[in-house]
Amino acid sequence: MTKDSDALVHDPEGGLPRLLEIMRRLRDPQTGCPWDIEQDFASIAPYTIEEAYEVADAIERQAWDELEGELGDLLLQTVYHTAMGEEAGLFTFDSVANRISDKMVARHPHVFGGESRDKTAEEQTRDWESVKAAERAAKAAHGVLDDVAAGLPALTRAVKLQKRAARVGFDWPEIGEVLDKLTEEAREFAETQDPDHAFEEMGDFLFVAANLARWKGIDPEAALRAANAKFTRRFRTIEAALSARGKRPEDSDLAEMDALWDAAKVAEKR
Repeated sequence: MTKDSDALVHDPEGGLPRLLEIMRRLRDPQTGCPWDIEQDFASIAPYTIEEAYEVADAIERQAWDELEGELGDLLLQTVYHTAMGEEAGLFTFDSVANRISDKMVARHPHVFGGESRDKTAEEQTRDWESVKAAERAAKAAHGVLDDVAAGLPALTRAVKLQKRAARVGFDWPEIGEVLDKLTEEAREFAETQDPDHAFEEMGDFLFVAANLARWKGIDPEAALRAANAKFTRRFRTIEAALSARGKRPEDSDLAEMDALWDAAKVAEKR
């Protein structure tokens, strides 16, 4: 540790260099934090996913006062992974930043190159996918689905798999057939008595539901998060109403709680 290092760590205006130095100090084998020293890519990955969701949650709730902190938590994950990469001689923070910068420049020739910007969003999306396809070919990812990350949330990955397949013509001709398939899968799930088969049928139902969301231009992951938030908000309204009556949910019954649920729905629409 040097005086310059210590000054940077405690500089409230130190910005990114300060954060990088803090991580270097935390990971120092002799003087760092024992917990931080023990971590590796695999142990930190779940935190990275969690922090990304917390950013999405703050945005969903329009909690702008929280978003700055959540973005900082997410940035820390990149700093953590790049610190470990540098220790292993794999990459550095600068090389990671340069790589994504190169990618953004290459994928936006209409901004950073000589191509015309006079294109619709749909045309730009097609161009983007063409560039990505070329990148996949250069990485020898020959299968259409080869590089759809397995670690994505299941609904998000389902949509990405379906989009890839649709690009080569493997898709329903029109949305009505997707709706028919969803009805079919729901019926098959309801009719099965075997637990293993029910598990499979539920997966099929959710996969088709994700496909229906794709056809309607809806992010199913975001839609489900919104539904979760709505359920939580309305159930808390039920709890508050019951508390005003000197009761808890376990002291109530379905009829009473259902009536309170309906009242919460009406109140939200006013």
